[in-house]
Amino acid sequence: MQPRGKIVVASQHYPPDPSTTAAIMAEIACRIAGDHEVVVLSGSSGALPASLTGPGKPRVVAVKNRIAGKAALVRRGASELLFAARTFLALTRELRRGDVVLTVTAPFMLPYAVAAAARLKGARSALIMHDLFPDVLVMAGLLKPGSIVTMTMRAANSLMFRALNAVITIGRDAERPLLSYSGMTRNKIRFIPNWATLAPAPRPVTADNPFRKAHRARFIVGLSGNLGFTHDPEIVFEAARLLKDDSDIRFLLSGWGIGFERLTQLQAEANLPNVSFVARVEDAELEAFLAAANLWIIPYRKDVAGVSVPSRFYNLLAVGRPVVLVSEPEAEAALTVVENGLGWVVTPGRADQLAEAIRAASRSDDVTIAERAVKAAAKFDRVTAMNAYAAVVDELLRNPELAEQR
Repeated sequence: MQPRGKIVVASQHYPPDPSTTAAIMAEIACRIAGDHEVVVLSGSSGALPASLTGPGKPRVVAVKNRIAGKAALVRRGASELLFAARTFLALTRELRRGDVVLTVTAPFMLPYAVAAAARLKGARSALIMHDLFPDVLVMAGLLKPGSIVTMTMRAANSLMFRALNAVITIGRDAERPLLSYSGMTRNKIRFIPNWATLAPAPRPVTADNPFRKAHRARFIVGLSGNLGFTHDPEIVFEAARLLKDDSDIRFLLSGWGIGFERLTQLQAEANLPNVSFVARVEDAELEAFLAAANLWIIPYRKDVAGVSVPSRFYNLLAVGRPVVLVSEPEAEAALTVVENGLGWVVTPGRADQLAEAIRAASRSDDVTIAERAVKAAAKFDRVTAMNAYAAVVDELLRNPELAEQR
């Protein structure tokens, strides 16, 4: 017999939004809907895909939302604050005592509204922590560590973590910074890593790959996905500059975000002969694009550990490619790379180290790395993750005492 109470999923990003966060939240909501009544408060407008509608699927309630561009920080902050306020009001209408509300750190103000509404209505609350704020803003250089804004956000976090019943992390490295907050306890933390959306299997490097055949270089270095404030585009471009005279190595770049705008600007100024851009790759072409490169780069700024985990990482492993990760060695993705022998970890800000790692990769004769990458990707399985999310929800529904563990 299933416990009473419904599940409310609050997310600014949900299909038809094409973002990774939207896809993740839809997967979770649909899995839980197989066992419980699920209502989604979505900030994404438009018709849902047919696969997300019908019997046994979540009921989706639209929350009015307007998203400004990431570069327009003031307007974006105002729109996100307004969305959080509207979601709070929607939650006060939807939630009943004993319900469970699940949310995510996008936008960063949303979890505060969710935790407050859940407490007000006697519901239980869980947060999926993709990014830790304000740490991620400090890391990106947008806030000073000791500023009034930073300290205010940390104080708000202590209250929020005290109110939340569970915090789901996608990296092992998140536990240490979380426990630095007075309102956080170890028993609230659940580790559920993200998963590969591509089936894990070695994809050979072939000359007829549509993204590769236009380039004659023997070794292609790829960079893909969103490059936000936490990423370092300059280190990639500087490494390409250091390797510009090596005709065997070429950089193939495709993505979006403020980091890619910076890369485009740098290339327009320098016109490096070993750098090529590809328009944003759609999901239908993602597998072919990831298989086009011999090596992939994930370039973070310093202090990424415990702050952010790259979702794209698991698909790079799924196609059997080595990775060069720019981050501290204790970060979740870096731990996975080292533990499984999947590539190289480079010190943030050291373009010379990145260039040397790329040279080493281009000369490597390790033919087993593809097998190790695929084997590692298989550990990050969608079904396993979905069952873990369902188990957290069941625990919160069945355990009224958890609502009192503030």
